[in-house]
Amino acid sequence: MADPTTTVTPAADAENPAAGADTPAGPKTMDAGKWANKRVYHRLVLYTVGCHLFAGFIILLFQLGSRNK
Repeated sequence: MADPTTTVTPAADAENPAAGADTPAGPKTMDAGKWANKRVYHRLVLYTVGCHLFAGFIILLFQLGSRNK
C-alpha cells in the first residue's frame, strides 16, 4: 500500500521528471485520483457562501425582531 503522505505523483518518473513537478504555491498532491488543491478551493468557496448566507439570515432575524417594538 502506498504512503498517502507522499507528494510524488505516478506521472513523475525518470522519463518525464517535470510531469509531477511542484507548483509555486506548494507541492501537488493526489487524493483518490483527484488533485487535492482543486478540492480545497471548491470547499473554500462553499464555506464562504454558506457563512454569508447564515450571516444574512441572522441579520434578517434581527431586522424582523426590531420591528416588533
